[in-house]
Amino acid sequence: MLELAGIIILGILAQWVAWKFKIPAILPLILIGLLVGPIAAEFLSEDGTKWIEPIWNGNEGLFPGESLFYFVSLAISIILFEGGLTLKMSEIKNVGPVITKLITLGSLVTFFGAALSTHYIFDLSWEISFLFSGLIIVTGPTVITPILRNIPLKKDVSAVLKWEGILIDPIGALVAVLVFEFISVGGGGEFTKTAFIEFGKIVLFGSTFGFTFAHALNFSINKKWIPHYLLNVFALAAVLGVFVLSDNFAHESGLLAVVVMGMVLGNSNSPYLKELLYFKESLSVLLISILFILLAANINIEDLLLIYNWKTAILFVTVVFVIRPLGVFLSTSGSRLKLNEKLFISWVGPRGIVAAGIASLFGLKLAKNGVPGAEYITPLVFMIVLGTVLLNATTARLFAKIIGVFLLKSEGILIVGASEISRLLGTYLESNGRHVVLIDSNETNILRAKESGLEALNANIYSDKLLDNIELNDIGYVMALTGNSDINKYAINKFSKQFGENGSFRLVTKEEMNDPTNNPNEGLFSHTNDYNSLLELTKKYPSIHEIALRDLAHYQDLIEKTNSDTDVIPLFIKDEEGELHIISSYNDALDTNGKGCCLVYLGKRFDAKEA
Repeated sequence: MLELAGIIILGILAQWVAWKFKIPAILPLILIGLLVGPIAAEFLSEDGTKWIEPIWNGNEGLFPGESLFYFVSLAISIILFEGGLTLKMSEIKNVGPVITKLITLGSLVTFFGAALSTHYIFDLSWEISFLFSGLIIVTGPTVITPILRNIPLKKDVSAVLKWEGILIDPIGALVAVLVFEFISVGGGGEFTKTAFIEFGKIVLFGSTFGFTFAHALNFSINKKWIPHYLLNVFALAAVLGVFVLSDNFAHESGLLAVVVMGMVLGNSNSPYLKELLYFKESLSVLLISILFILLAANINIEDLLLIYNWKTAILFVTVVFVIRPLGVFLSTSGSRLKLNEKLFISWVGPRGIVAAGIASLFGLKLAKNGVPGAEYITPLVFMIVLGTVLLNATTARLFAKIIGVFLLKSEGILIVGASEISRLLGTYLESNGRHVVLIDSNETNILRAKESGLEALNANIYSDKLLDNIELNDIGYVMALTGNSDINKYAINKFSKQFGENGSFRLVTKEEMNDPTNNPNEGLFSHTNDYNSLLELTKKYPSIHEIALRDLAHYQDLIEKTNSDTDVIPLFIKDEEGELHIISSYNDALDTNGKGCCLVYLGKRFDAKEA
């Protein structure tokens, strides 16, 4: 009981440490597992036993006999299903040719390059070498996100790394499963007719069961045959049921089935998909915490000593500094990415959850079946995972600065609210070279924003998930433009530190608008206009205009006129270089004398005499 409780407590503690110090959770999880496992047995325990012993003498420990295999299999099935839920076919079309090449051509380069390297460096069989290379194809988003979260990068660079990690997870898992099956049914590499038949059965049953039961589950949810309070646990039971059922029809086809099931359900029209995904993410955090402490603790000192030599260093250097850059540069050939951006993408390629989890499962199974060289799989993959996470977590920020992809100033703008006024402002800002992201919990507003060509996220500002979005790394301004003053205040308080380094602004409230003495520092545009007046003016004059300024006195005169004219609201100052500066409420000062600048305003045009 103490060991079981200890695993959960240590796992959640590791997750908290990862959040606190902004590092990938896999790092403290594996280190804790090694500490309570092989390190404790070798250096800390008087009797040479591990503090946490998953399997001991074959039939003793927390998971005697086949229990650990079953638990790892079921846990990975849930993790892979959750990964499949995030894989949207529309995203594959929209993320561009670079990411498409990375998950296809880049994967092939890693698959064959790592296999060749492993075979000749460690003198392992081709089957084991290709299994290892299949396992290290993946670059998980749960590892990349904490590394990039606080590195200001251009949107396209962070997007490439994020979407590569999301899309390549199921691909890497599928490749590893297929190679494992070739080894398992081929009698140690003798690919007979029977082996190919068994392989075909795995693909057939895995795909069929995953596709069929995904549609069945979606149909049941949409028909409301499942009560809302049972929705999440019913889906969990369905995933486990599909995994076990498919595995019984074709041994080891369960992983493929749940990946397909997740992909199909993730691209469905289920109204409860987001809620289902949140539940699976929470469950995955718990399972990952338990899984990695167990798997790391199950490694023995003898396994680590297998790779304690110069060959391991050569393999690591080859994978990280030769194969990864080769795959990236081939995949980005002919793209708009600059050389320094390609170098940074090559540098950041940490392996994560799927690689280590499936490696332990397959390594244990093949070693138990007596496959030569199988004992190398788990320690080699863990070496790649730990090495790449440590390298990227400690050097990514510095490397970004050295090669010049680190944004010294974040000029992007986050607009909270995607109403008509937000969409009008966003369109103008985008046309003037600013990266704009609109967030709103109203799906209709988000849809209309996207139809206008704007980047928009359907998000709840009370959730912390938005803070993890690495595509917002170049955001330096926050503008809260909703009709709810409490939401506006909450938004700038929450996001000002991470997204508002250059300024956080909100619309004034009705009370503030009626009290000239109460002019907040973060007031946006005008002290005499709130959300309602902005919205009314947008409906009356849905256009934004510019007027050239002669000097500071001219600017102050125009601002005074806008205060008394309800049909004009000042928005920005455009300087001589075309840069836009947000006007705060009652701002009558300029950093320059006004020459060459323009006042950007919403509403009716100033006539010639007024201008």
